[in-house]
Amino acid sequence: MKIITYNINGIRAALNKGFLTWLQATQADVVCLQEVKALASQIPIALFEQLGYEFYLHTAEKKGYSGTAILTKKTPKSVSKGYTLPHTTPQTPWKDTEGRLIRADFNQLSVLCVYIPSGTSGQTRQDFKMLWLEHFYQYIQELKKHIPNLVIVGDYNIAHQPIDIHNPKANIKSSGFLPEERQWFSNFLELGFIDTFRYLNPEPHNYTWWSSRSPNTRAKNLGWRIDYQLISHSLIPNLKRAVLLKEAYHSDHCPVLVEMNV
Repeated sequence: MKIITYNINGIRAALNKGFLTWLQATQADVVCLQEVKALASQIPIALFEQLGYEFYLHTAEKKGYSGTAILTKKTPKSVSKGYTLPHTTPQTPWKDTEGRLIRADFNQLSVLCVYIPSGTSGQTRQDFKMLWLEHFYQYIQELKKHIPNLVIVGDYNIAHQPIDIHNPKANIKSSGFLPEERQWFSNFLELGFIDTFRYLNPEPHNYTWWSSRSPNTRAKNLGWRIDYQLISHSLIPNLKRAVLLKEAYHSDHCPVLVEMNV
């Protein structure tokens, strides 16, 4: 099974940049997209179906914002959009209103496409991000009891280690590289996951996102690795390879590919 995760930064814009041709060439079985930024009525889903994909979309309540999708050539047993936490009350509800999580359950594993919030716009969103991370941790902790073989892919908006960012010293106080975010990531892995790319690739200077605010950051490879494919420890024997598809230029991110024997 070939699984790709890709923060597409607007699917309509990506389609105008040759995304369909690229997608067909990948021969991926499952493709997880983040920042779709479109309603189902705004996406030519029939074009994806012609390539053999079923298209599942979870949109944000706010139009043109966020959103996740799973494209799959194999029909899932079930698809879940968003999540709620059983311990919350009507007075303190927790619900994914920003289209940040969609899950497809297959016979041997479940694939979760996640788009973790960014905190770069200010303290209010940073606080929301930390709360979201806390709830997501609890959700996965509970989910693992019922579904042990998990593949959790997407844009985590966190560079986990200094090797995952081009200038760690200058960004120690930047959202996405804060100590508490990186600690959360370490704690999350301890639930029983591995970072597939880092597991197979110890080399530095491998990034998945380059800021568009400064010129030539991608050409100079001044980036962050914030897009991940995490898998349960039980799936490690199935792991074949994990690579960054840096030749894809539909977004300010690049896709991440994992291939497993399942």
